[in-house]
Amino acid sequence: MTESIFVWLASLVTSIILKIGYWGVVVLMTIESSFVPFPSEIIIPPAAYLAEQGQFNIYLVIIAGIAGSLLGALINYYLAYTLGRKIIYALAGKRFSKFLLINPGKLVQAEKYFLKYGNLSTFIGRLVPWLRQLISIPAGFSKMDLKRFVFYTSLGSGIWVIILAVLGYAFGSNQALLAGYYKEISLFFIILALTVIVGIIIKRRIKNGPKTTNYR
Repeated sequence: MTESIFVWLASLVTSIILKIGYWGVVVLMTIESSFVPFPSEIIIPPAAYLAEQGQFNIYLVIIAGIAGSLLGALINYYLAYTLGRKIIYALAGKRFSKFLLINPGKLVQAEKYFLKYGNLSTFIGRLVPWLRQLISIPAGFSKMDLKRFVFYTSLGSGIWVIILAVLGYAFGSNQALLAGYYKEISLFFIILALTVIVGIIIKRRIKNGPKTTNYR
């Protein structure tokens, strides 16, 4: 995303939020968290900046952001849960899916990720930009326990939203500056997710313990 487009979209989002308030944050984050490729990096920071200006409450902005993320994730979860793997993959192969940046290859990657890390992948996946929207789909395929899905999704979304809110609160007056660090912000979340993954792998190895060989 170029800097000019970033600034233009951020201005558009700001005007929407000013008109409909916290519900604007909820609706936009619901869209972002579902199939529509609309980055949260241009939703939460402008809302947080408005909070810094005294027009909103920063804590309610964060709550609205998390709520919207969860709603969007639940939409994907229930679509996968009810329609099933065959129909979702068929839809992903349609021409219109290209405009949503979805294809069968990405779904396969998301499924492999989910099968490898289990329920925790719904938490880790919320921190990875390209995986955020898709990780809910394999969770729906596998009919993951809804309470666990809500918990892990809310936890991952909470970290994502809080960090974006802090950035917006501190630097929201300079949208061009945020645009310049757009890639760095995404890279930060990827590194954070990788750190969590490494921690999980190490924990599992310690838990399983070293393999011993019995000699007779």
